[in-house]
Amino acid sequence: MRTLRKLERVAIRPGEYHVAGSDVVITTILGSCVSACLYDPFTKIIGMNHFLLSNKRYSRDLPYSLTEAGRYGIYAMELLINEMMKRGAKRANLHAKAFGGAAVLQSPERADNFFCVGDVNSRFILDFLKTEGIPLVVSDLGGDRGRVVHFCGDDYSVYVKKIRKSINPDFVRKERKFWQISIEKQERRAGETDIWL
Repeated sequence: MRTLRKLERVAIRPGEYHVAGSDVVITTILGSCVSACLYDPFTKIIGMNHFLLSNKRYSRDLPYSLTEAGRYGIYAMELLINEMMKRGAKRANLHAKAFGGAAVLQSPERADNFFCVGDVNSRFILDFLKTEGIPLVVSDLGGDRGRVVHFCGDDYSVYVKKIRKSINPDFVRKERKFWQISIEKQERRAGETDIWL
């Protein structure tokens, strides 16, 4: 892996994103979360995020944009895209690679009309990219194993290593905690009054 050794490495955690030029490798660890790896091949600006759509239940019939979780996903994507544009990328030139969405967090009340967390994250990123007209070059979504993802800025390649199930328990505990904290934040915000002047 010549590329991974010579470039600066930046690690991002859940809820974070990073934008850079071609001299960096952006790395993250994913379970149910999803990362969008975006790049503009003309300006050589890259960006990657790590987000989780957190909600207690995910109805198959409710459009993502009408849920708090869906709005958070849109916000996470727009933060990344806007920062890339500030650095010189053009929205019309963006290409995407998407990863994550594993079924490592199963909802205890999952029923036929509801998705698991990983399913929702995977469907969201596919729908968002399609709606925004951003070509999805490659994806590795779903399954039951987490991933370590390395996004290389010099050639836009992505190296993915699947995490063995035997080492998942601690990882799953951390991701479940992040998921629960995100739900609590959304519920607190839902009770706040917005004032428009």
